[in-house]
Amino acid sequence: MGKDFVTSLRPAVVLTVLFAILLGLLYPLAMTGIGQALFPSQANGSLVRDAAGRVIGSTVVGQAFTSDRYFNTRPSAAGSHGYDGLASSGSNLGPASQALAGRVGLDVAKRRAQGVTGPVPADMVTASGSGLDPDVSPENARAQIARVARVRRLEPGQVAALVERNVERPLPGILGAPHVNVLALNRQLDRLGGAR
Repeated sequence: MGKDFVTSLRPAVVLTVLFAILLGLLYPLAMTGIGQALFPSQANGSLVRDAAGRVIGSTVVGQAFTSDRYFNTRPSAAGSHGYDGLASSGSNLGPASQALAGRVGLDVAKRRAQGVTGPVPADMVTASGSGLDPDVSPENARAQIARVARVRRLEPGQVAALVERNVERPLPGILGAPHVNVLALNRQLDRLGGAR
């Protein structure tokens, strides 16, 4: 019996070590190398740098823009102040939640005070599932044109044209929805200028 146990234990140990090296070391190193070779920007977080080379954000992770000078991002439930990458999650509040209804009501009132007229786009007052969405809907961006143009003393048509140039459409036209990356839009808005 003891000899059978040792004979069956040896291949189990050898295979465990082999697969640990293969799947725990070689495979991750190969995938990292392929990612760095073929998709270096994406493999490193799709980071956005300013003219001095400092990292100012990422195209795939949202950040809070709350100034009236900028197009604002959608609300975030990630962390106590929002847009906390270490606390990425939704609020888990359902449609019958009074807390959610109260927060959305306050956000709608805030947007109305900023000059949003007509229907308020849903993504302007609701958080994404991750709380880190870098994009807004074209309707959300269009609803903010008047405020941004007024604060920066720019022509609304100039700001509207900038928004339309930044609408990203799904590739095949059927998967996903059109969206606007807020960081990219705000960077181009700063290049456009306007009053400080």
